[in-house]
Amino acid sequence: MQSLELAQRIVALADDRKAQDPTVLDLHNLTIVTDYFVLLTGTSRPHVLGIADNIKEELAKVGIYPEQQEADQDAHWLLLDYGGVVVHIFQAETRLFYSLERLWNDAKQVPLDDILH
Repeated sequence: MQSLELAQRIVALADDRKAQDPTVLDLHNLTIVTDYFVLLTGTSRPHVLGIADNIKEELAKVGIYPEQQEADQDAHWLLLDYGGVVVHIFQAETRLFYSLERLWNDAKQVPLDDILH
């Protein structure tokens, strides 16, 4: 699965769990670390964990597993690293604090209209 296709699939899986404010940043020309960031917001610790679990479980069904996973104890920020796609799932306050969209403001946003309900 290509990185863009994976990012779009992740957004759809997150949407199934009612993730808020999905954003996909194209980092191809900005870093060699990854191709895309997928930024998502959950409303609470259980919501963040539920979004992450759905993404991991559904991708595992097709043999795709995160290379790394990080989360703080209260799941204010959870990261899933799929190589070409890095998923950041935040609680709202934490997303505002870190403001990755602002830090990576040179990145192009990938349109999501065809993916979201």
